[in-house]
Amino acid sequence: MPRATNAPASRERRRRRLELAKGFRGNRSKNFRTATEAVDRAMCMATEHRKLRKRDFRALWITRINAAARANGITYSRFIEGLTKADIKLNRKVLSEIAIADPAAFTALVEKAKAQLA
Repeated sequence: MPRATNAPASRERRRRRLELAKGFRGNRSKNFRTATEAVDRAMCMATEHRKLRKRDFRALWITRINAAARANGITYSRFIEGLTKADIKLNRKVLSEIAIADPAAFTALVEKAKAQLA
């Protein structure tokens, strides 16, 4: 009796994996084993880098806020401390956008923060 290999399912499984490897260079998109390794690694990196992107953006926002705060004569840490004491609850993303788009409003926030620190 001939050996049953379940060829349709195996072929479909390989096709799906090679489809995920589309766009990779060389054998990483053609050879099944190499493509599997490349796709597995890419999935792990994608997960890790989604987490890192959040960290990178927060660092960018803090840098922007610090630059705008120093232009108004206060450091980032003192500015955040003043906002906390003034009970102004704006996250760093919003503060960064205000600093870029509306410098007058950011200056008003800096003044409120300075008033709480004095």
